Amino acid sequence: MQFLKRLFSSKSPDASFEAQLKNVLGLKPGNLLIYRTALSHRSVKDTPEENNERLEYLGDAVLSAVVADYLFKRYPYKGEGFLTEMRSKMVNRQQLNDIALKMGLRKLTFYNKFDSSLKGSQIFGNTLEAVVGAVYLDKGYAKTQHWVLKQIVIPHMFVDDLEAIDINLKNKLIGWASKNGRTLSFDLADEKMEGSRRLFTIHIMLDGQLLSIGKGYNKKDASQVAAQAAVEKLGLQ
Repeated sequence: MQFLKRLFSSKSPDASFEAQLKNVLGLKPGNLLIYRTALSHRSVKDTPEENNERLEYLGDAVLSAVVADYLFKRYPYKGEGFLTEMRSKMVNRQQLNDIALKMGLRKLTFYNKFDSSLKGSQIFGNTLEAVVGAVYLDKGYAKTQHWVLKQIVIPHMFVDDLEAIDINLKNKLIGWASKNGRTLSFDLADEKMEGSRRLFTIHIMLDGQLLSIGKGYNKKDASQVAAQAAVEKLGLQ
């Protein structure tokens, strides 16, 4: 009797996965396969139909649209330059990776935990974008917009704080170096394909020594991530 009781009370793998998703994402998933794909890194799933790279591409576009709409309505009198910089601050690679970790996506992501090269990478931010793509396919745009605002933007993207950050950290850093007679350079250290996208790595060198590293899917984003890290390291905020 005890065996039968345990047998019928235990959750199936799908039921357990669904419960974890609901707990972490704050929504009831429909198509579980979409979410499994969104959470599968290419280190464990080789083919495009099985890993999350296509969903990452889709989620990146959806997230960008939701954030753009949010900023457009929040700042009715601000110009394009301000809105573009604010959106960049909100959806940059490091920011999304930090949010993904805070949300608990790491424990749901399927990836090769023995690959040391992934330890310092930003795969969880990429996974968060893939999850946004999955929610979009599962729930449609209106519900995805509501979910992104409720679960990502409002609790994790502190817009007032981001607004107060210098609009161009790279220029701030260059100005500081010039004022203090230091030699500063932004060097392209690496450029490689990560799935279907090109990943850039920028090194900021101060007086010939490595100061900080930034990665992004374009040189500008990589430079901004590196500049943010450098500014924090130098205590210039």
